[in-house]
Amino acid sequence: MGSIKSVAIKTLGDDLISQYTSKFTDDFERNKKALIELKDIKSKRVRNILAGYITRRMVIIKKTGL
Repeated sequence: MGSIKSVAIKTLGDDLISQYTSKFTDDFERNKKALIELKDIKSKRVRNILAGYITRRMVIIKKTGL
């Protein structure tokens, strides 16, 4: 069972996806590295949560073709 993401994670993730769509894929490891390049997130846990959220959103975008 997954945990509920906070509003801050969702808004930051959605903003990053809209700004840097080409940088993110449906691969978690690549998204972590892209976040390191794009944002200075000091907390490893927050970076991983954000990368997971972005990965999930990219899978949904890929399936729906948006």
